[in-house]
Formats: sequence, C-alpha cells, structure tokens
Amino acid sequence: MHPISARRGAAYASIAAASWGTGGAAGSLLFTSLDPVAVSFWRHLLGAGFLLPFLLRRPLTRARGQAGHVLVVGAGMAVYQAAYFTAIAESGIALATVVTMGATPVFTALGGRLLLGERLGRAGAGAMAAAITGLVLLTDLSHAGTGAGVAWSLLSGLGYAGVTLYSRRHHGDPEATAVGGFAVAALCLLPFAPAGGIVPEFTLLSAGALLFLGAVPTALAYGLFFRSLTALKATTVSIISLGEAAGAALLGVVLFGERLTPLAWSGGLVLLGAVVVLTVHRQR
Repeated sequence: MHPISARRGAAYASIAAASWGTGGAAGSLLFTSLDPVAVSFWRHLLGAGFLLPFLLRRPLTRARGQAGHVLVVGAGMAVYQAAYFTAIAESGIALATVVTMGATPVFTALGGRLLLGERLGRAGAGAMAAAITGLVLLTDLSHAGTGAGVAWSLLSGLGYAGVTLYSRRHHGDPEATAVGGFAVAALCLLPFAPAGGIVPEFTLLSAGALLFLGAVPTALAYGLFFRSLTALKATTVSIISLGEAAGAALLGVVLFGERLTPLAWSGGLVLLGAVVVLTVHRQR
C-alpha cells in the first residue's frame, strides 16, 4: 500500500461521504421485505463480496496479523449500521442521517482529543461549528421524528466514531480492513437477521437496491474511507463525511416525499459549505 497525500485523502473522504448519502435511500427500498438488521446483514455481505476480488489480486503480506483489528472494526460496523437502519425505519432517512452524522464529529473530536491527542485547529473548529449549526437548522425534531429514532441515531453515531478513532490509531491495510470488517459484521448480525425475514423479495427493484447498496455506499465508500484515515485526522474525516447528511436529506425529499422547511434547506447549504471549506483547506 502506497502512502497518500492529505489532498488525496480529503478527496477520498469526500467521495465516500457522497456515496454514503445514497445508502439510506437504497436500504429503505428493502424495508418491505426485510427489517433493518437484515438490510444491514446483506449490506455487509455484499460489500465484502464486491471488494474481495480486488484484495485477492495483490500480495496479502500487509493483511496478515490483522485478525484482532478486523474483529473490532467489524463488531463496530455491525452496531452502527444496524442502529442506523433502525433509526431510518423509526424516523425517516433525513432525520436519522442528520442526527447520526451530526453526533459523529462531536464524539470523534472528543475521542480524538482524549485518545489520540488530535487538535482541531482554527479551520477545523470553525468548520465543525458551521457544520453543527447547519445540522441544527436541517433537523426539526418537533415535527420530523420520534425519540426512539433519535436514540438509535445517537447510538449509530457513537459506533461510527469508535470505528473511525480505532482505525486511525491502528493503521492496517485499508482493503483488508474493509473486507474483514464486512465479513465480521455480517457474522455478528447473522443470528439476529432471520427474526424479521432474511430472504428479500427478489424483484428488479429489490435486486437493484441490494446490488447498489453493496457496491456504492458500502464497498466503494468504505474502501476510500479507510484509505483516507491513513492521511487525515479522524476528526477531519468525520467532518468531511458530514456531506452525507445533506445528500441523504435531499434523497429523502425527492424519492420518499419527506419534507424540509426553508430553514432546513438553508441549514443544508451551510453544512455543505462547511464541508467544502474544510476539504479545500486540507487539500492545501
């Protein structure tokens, strides 16, 4: 694995965030025949399947000795992905994604300062303040969802932050981490997935949603995400990833009829602006 620059790391994190923004919409299309745990199970299983051929095409010397690493990452993935899809089922794509991604950089910044000694700096602190402001505007808790959905979103954000911090501290082979983490996550979820029905209804829509979910917001996004952590601070990656919230909220409105107020739309613009500013700053 060749080292990458901070500029490329920021670009990878931005592409990952844009890809993640489509995951909630793709997963929600499967809720007619699968519950949130089963959707998460299929997401991890297919993600591992898509990335495995790329991993096997190169020497695996760097992937050896990472069993403990992928176990921790996979268990964290199982928790926060299942919690995320449960939050979507409870409160909708827009609110679930906004709360999850809003909580994540806060958890990550606190953990990064306490565990990794990371400092935000002026640009990072300003970007986080603007991003959180945008998220507050984008979220309307009085109309948009339930307390249960918010609670599941916060659990998802905590799990996501934990995986980000752990992966930043314990550098491993990015592709091996992604494939191994997906496989472990799928195994963790397998005992619980059959409760709500593990076999989806195979229509063109469900098949397309499954393949897209495994390929774009999972295999592609996480492959780039773990690579970006080799060049950027955990907090920086989590702030750039906030772009997912705006994309997911937009898809929720366009595809599923969820409504956002003018204030919420302005919050989305503030959020995207903060992400762009931080991305450009890190590339420089």
